[in-house]
Amino acid sequence: MADRADAILAGRGMFGIELGTERIRAVLARLGDPQTRFRAIHVVGTNGKSSTARFACAGLAGCGLSAGAYLSPHIAGWHERVLVAAPLADPEPIAAEPFLAALEAAEAAAAAVDAERGGTTTQFELLTAAAFLALAEAGVEVAVVEAGLGGRLDATNVLDAPVVVLTGVALDHTEHLGETRELIAAEKLAVLAPGAVLVAGGMDDGIRPTVEAIATERGAARAMLLGPGAFDQDLPDLAAAGTFQRGNATLALGAVAALAGDRFDPVGALRAISRVTVPGRLEVIARYPLVIRDAAHNPDGARTLARDLPRAVGGATPVVAVVALLADKDADGVLAALAPVVDRFVLTETASERALPAARLLELAEAQGLEAEVAPDPEQALARARHRAGGQGAVVVCGSLTLLAALA
Repeated sequence: MADRADAILAGRGMFGIELGTERIRAVLARLGDPQTRFRAIHVVGTNGKSSTARFACAGLAGCGLSAGAYLSPHIAGWHERVLVAAPLADPEPIAAEPFLAALEAAEAAAAAVDAERGGTTTQFELLTAAAFLALAEAGVEVAVVEAGLGGRLDATNVLDAPVVVLTGVALDHTEHLGETRELIAAEKLAVLAPGAVLVAGGMDDGIRPTVEAIATERGAARAMLLGPGAFDQDLPDLAAAGTFQRGNATLALGAVAALAGDRFDPVGALRAISRVTVPGRLEVIARYPLVIRDAAHNPDGARTLARDLPRAVGGATPVVAVVALLADKDADGVLAALAPVVDRFVLTETASERALPAARLLELAEAQGLEAEVAPDPEQALARARHRAGGQGAVVVCGSLTLLAALA
């Protein structure tokens, strides 16, 4: 089944030249507009979207609701992007069979739309249509949907969600979203429908006025804007690793309360949120030496990783990082953020057509005076890093989800 999903998706590019939501709306219309069969929380922001979506999905189920989530991207299998949870149960990836059935139905709808309109439905548009259909067919009452890129032109911007979460605004994908935080915030918050509730985190004084103005301009019913210090509230201990997850959990709890309304159960929601684990976020995948993988792929994410990595490795030394990046990322910024907590870098590249060549990454690392070397592929890079770490050290794998997938 995984091969069939790969075959359907492999020939489609992630992004197309026809910007906007017209094509995805046409595909969804042929599928009976499944996105109208559940209420949604729409999660946008630079970092923390997947974690926040997982927390919110769990919290909704903890309130006794049948819940689901659409995440992006995945690590090992396409079906990981769709979570489902029965009332009071923990979210789990949807089974491969119903996901493939939804994907095949979406493929047929996309083929018909492409024949009518010309052009090609993108991979992400097809995945989004399939995910919405799978969630609707699973009978979820509520779903948490993570935006792919930005918001305004993203394929997920067909929801008219009553609750929108903004996890924060940092400089990433500037070639698509704009060169300033203000422009990026406007792109992301274009998903905010009149009358919706906005729950926003990381609202420092530099971006808060912009977000407040956009919320007012777009007719938000109310806006909960949480500054960095707001994440110190009394949450239970979380199974998810990383102090930064407390902020994501706080945002998720606020969103759950807004969507669940009189069905909100704070005790049940918090209990469910506390059990959530997040693949690819300070995730321990091996020991002796300790190997941790993390999806940090931009400077903001790398700084967050660097803040928690010393605690995660528990004093192990040396710390060796296996890093691969995509060409559109701020590689200099990622390396600089990791440098204070990493003793040596093993640089590599993945098979992605967007991969930054490892040789170029080495040039950037050496320009910063970092101890670094190149390994030609991820498996060799991990083996070399484990050898460098020895029995007393630790390895962290980061920089790109394509790297994490290559080593899954």
